[in-house]
Amino acid sequence: MNDALMERLQLFLTKEGNQSLLGTPATEEQIAEAEKLLGLSLDQDYVQFIRSFGGAYAGLSVHGFSNGSSIGRESVTELTLSFREDYKDTAMSGLLARSAVFSMDGSGNPILLDPEGRVLLIDHDNGDYEVIAESFAALIEENFMEW
Repeated sequence: MNDALMERLQLFLTKEGNQSLLGTPATEEQIAEAEKLLGLSLDQDYVQFIRSFGGAYAGLSVHGFSNGSSIGRESVTELTLSFREDYKDTAMSGLLARSAVFSMDGSGNPILLDPEGRVLLIDHDNGDYEVIAESFAALIEENFMEW
């Protein structure tokens, strides 16, 4: 992610009153363990985000390993493994096996990073998906607004 966006996020998330939106930065050990358990390499922009902010709010909830209290408790590993298990016998199983679920929309649909680095939203009712951003950085850039 570019430096200007990272600085905007830093200023916003450390602003007085926003403590519940900021998590604890991810460690190299947590990242390595998640990649091993999930059988994939996490997207580098996503890794940069969670190394800096942990699970935090950036226009949407971004789950890491230790999330801000407003984000929810589930780690990226827990979200991914849970969706993989819940949808193992569906059309989504192949895509979920190669992707990391880092968020959900308001209807319980997973938001994930696919192997190409795109951000997808899967409709859990019918298995259809749409590309909502070409990259994690683009997703944050498009959705993040300070208040």
